[in-house]
Amino acid sequence: MSSSKTRIMYIEDKSDSLNGPARIGRVTFSKSGLSLYYAGRRFGRLSGQGFKANYFDETTGGHFWISGPRKDGRDRLYDQSTMPVEIDTDVTDEYWRDIRNMVVARN
Repeated sequence: MSSSKTRIMYIEDKSDSLNGPARIGRVTFSKSGLSLYYAGRRFGRLSGQGFKANYFDETTGGHFWISGPRKDGRDRLYDQSTMPVEIDTDVTDEYWRDIRNMVVARN
């Protein structure tokens, strides 16, 4: 998969409710672009079959919302203020610089 396209994306688990755990991380696209890989998991497209979800975990069947992150950081569809969104450490600097257009000061 080393030559596959990657992108920083917003990933929210919708398996148990409309407000699930969420992260910003780097996904890898399959050659066909129909599947995504993240954290050792493979996600297939739902193609209109899910409620507020567009991908499913091909192993567990759990539903997820996976999309490009928003420049304003308001990626959640619901409960914007109280549910944190984790950012994977390997994409933190790139996310703040390239997506949010902010520079993170380092000590």
